Amino acid sequence: MKIRTGSQTNAQVWIVENGKVRSRQDRLVTEEPLEIRLVSPQQTVAVTMRTPGADFELVAGFLYSEGVVSQRDDIQGIGYCVDPDVDGSQRYNIVNVKLQEGMNWNLQPLERHFFTTSACGVCGKASLEALRLRGCSVSSDGPEVNAEVIYSLPEQLRSAQRVFSSTGGLHGAALFNEHGQLLLVREDVGRHNALDKLVGWAFLNDQLPLKNSIILVSGRSSFEILQKCAAAGVPIVCAVSAPSSLAVALAAEFGITLVGFLRGERFNIYTGRQRIRIGNSEYVS
Repeated sequence: MKIRTGSQTNAQVWIVENGKVRSRQDRLVTEEPLEIRLVSPQQTVAVTMRTPGADFELVAGFLYSEGVVSQRDDIQGIGYCVDPDVDGSQRYNIVNVKLQEGMNWNLQPLERHFFTTSACGVCGKASLEALRLRGCSVSSDGPEVNAEVIYSLPEQLRSAQRVFSSTGGLHGAALFNEHGQLLLVREDVGRHNALDKLVGWAFLNDQLPLKNSIILVSGRSSFEILQKCAAAGVPIVCAVSAPSSLAVALAAEFGITLVGFLRGERFNIYTGRQRIRIGNSEYVS
């Protein structure tokens, strides 16, 4: 019998407060491995720790972000494992992908992905050269957005994070239009997985590139986050925490507006400040 694990898991906890101990049932965010297998050519290309849910979007977004696929028709099918030799509870932790036949697929970008953690994405990432070779670029044109739009994004993300409200233990990635309207939210124990799920949704629904969109991620913005946004053509990337130095360098090179420390009515602009309108204020060098 196949058993599908949910995004939340029950747990008993003991709360220590004011010198007293009490027991209660709590909810934890689920973390389980997801193995990504190609059917033809047959091989495992990655194992990532993720929160179950939107697994097909996660896989599609991962393959797109890594440059293996570039258009919807490249993927002929995605499905969970049906191998009778695999334990039923694990079949939902294996996703099989059938790529379009007759193509000479370049799987070299996946060689470093045999195992990734939910904490930091793929460590030892290749340099920016991989993105340059793919010809990734973000339009130098708009959208231009008001600062008030940027201010409004974190609360919209928090309000839409269903699993976070129950567990407090996972990341979110949100897609907005240029007017600050929330279009989509994806959650995962790994911030890079949450973004892959979001990009995968856009890929599977022929919505790429996301040229008039804003992405907000919880936590920090890393090279991994900016790489995926550059591949998806996202012009404005915001985060509630700090960016890394390589994230700023990547954003500058690929024409992305990068916002960090977005909290309340305050944020830092690291690159692409021409897309943010701030009343009648003038910039001070």
